[in-house]
Amino acid sequence: MSTGMSTQPQTAPSRHCKIAIIGTGFSGLGMAIRLKQEGENDFLLFEKDAGVGGTWRVNNYPGCACDVQSHVYSFSFEPNPGWTRMFAPQPEIRAYLENCWKKYRLEDKTLLNTEMLRFEWNDEQQLWHLFDAAGNHYTAKAVVSGMGALSIPSIPALNGLENFQGKAFHSQQWDHDYDLTGKRVAVIGTGASAIQFVPEIQPQVAKLDLYQRTAPWILPKPDRAISDKERARFRHFPLAQKLWRGALYSMLEGRVLGFTFAPWAMKLVGKQAERFIRRQVKDPDLRRKLTPDYTIGCKRVLMSHNYYPALTASNSSVITDGIREIKANSIVTSDGRERQVDTIIFGTGFTANDPIPRGVVFGKNGVDLLDTWKNGPEAYKGTMTRGFPNLFFLMGPNTGLGHNSMVYMIESQITYVLGAIKLMDRRELQSVEVKEEVQERWNEKLQRGLNHSVWNTGGCKSWYLHPVSGRNCTLWPGFTWRFRALTSQFDPSAYHLKAKPLSSPVVQPQRHAEEMSA
Repeated sequence: MSTGMSTQPQTAPSRHCKIAIIGTGFSGLGMAIRLKQEGENDFLLFEKDAGVGGTWRVNNYPGCACDVQSHVYSFSFEPNPGWTRMFAPQPEIRAYLENCWKKYRLEDKTLLNTEMLRFEWNDEQQLWHLFDAAGNHYTAKAVVSGMGALSIPSIPALNGLENFQGKAFHSQQWDHDYDLTGKRVAVIGTGASAIQFVPEIQPQVAKLDLYQRTAPWILPKPDRAISDKERARFRHFPLAQKLWRGALYSMLEGRVLGFTFAPWAMKLVGKQAERFIRRQVKDPDLRRKLTPDYTIGCKRVLMSHNYYPALTASNSSVITDGIREIKANSIVTSDGRERQVDTIIFGTGFTANDPIPRGVVFGKNGVDLLDTWKNGPEAYKGTMTRGFPNLFFLMGPNTGLGHNSMVYMIESQITYVLGAIKLMDRRELQSVEVKEEVQERWNEKLQRGLNHSVWNTGGCKSWYLHPVSGRNCTLWPGFTWRFRALTSQFDPSAYHLKAKPLSSPVVQPQRHAEEMSA
């Protein structure tokens, strides 16, 4: 999502729907499918790109794959017996989501190439007004955000970057038409994407310089092909696949004990990771650079079998000095050394702490969402935030995981949102808005649960923690089954419920489209 100035005059809404769903990744498609299954068809899906799939469409860099086992990284109601690998590559996940979209006949409910720029709540009408990049105006009773936190690329503000004359792009914006063969390539950042694409491009490039600020902990990736025999078994015996999914879930769920309840145990996992480094990196100087100085789990734990071998290759260098300046065809580090470079690739992740830019979402009294999140994003049950009635977040604040499948959390939230919508229908409510004191109590308890976790105490600086407040606004501090239990039923007592019927004619939104900020 981006903000932009619209030159379109203010017009009457071009289209109204009961529920507007933003995004067509796992969150948006899952919400739409479950609405259909419950008999609700008055909804629209808004997608800024030319096709569905969300992050699994736009992230298509070499080596892109999931780091959660395929059979749990999929909808429980739409199992896929045809996964070819334990950890599915990006094209398979994209195809899976596209097939779900087609199977449930969501094409006529989806507006592709429709980038939403602004959302405004009109308290008099009890409606959301939505504006897209083309100047179109929509209204909706409720908005479900399925945009996710990892959607806006984070590119560091490097001195002189604007002067670079070579090719530069973020891993999310990979230019597949650009041939890296024989190029001198600088990879900046060692996030999850870099871990995957570095081994893919290293044999192709003339020189690979990896600029590393903080070394990530990496464990072996237990990936393998799933045999034809196994896939046939899952097709013919769905119960076998269900049991396999349950076994994988249980195995992954156990990892939360070290992350949250016994962070000291992560030191044992760290020993395993250190042995992995020693086994794959023989050079002591390089091994020292690649060995983190914080407790494993503090930052996202990554998995790879070929990352370290790529960095030990003769054409690879790991650079830990900070970048002083970017010149037309080179990078100068803090020690004064200048290295020639043809291509810069950013593996620097996303703006997870502020997933929605300022000037996009306006709630009651025209308040910008970010002005209510001064200490970082927060929401009740990761789903609703005070001052923004009928706005539901999927993959919202503190629903992220360091140990299991996010699809499980998404499905839990979808159940909760469905409960809210059913309640509104049953009681003929105009809006639901979480009570301020309820949201505060929820988040105070969350932060207490996170205080002693490895994410907060592991001695690292990570995107899990808000850069200003230091609060962990990202992760769920416990078992996923506990979150599912807490979201299994909508709890109306936690909300202000407005049942007053509309008494005034429809008026135009509080702001004009001409005022939409860039």
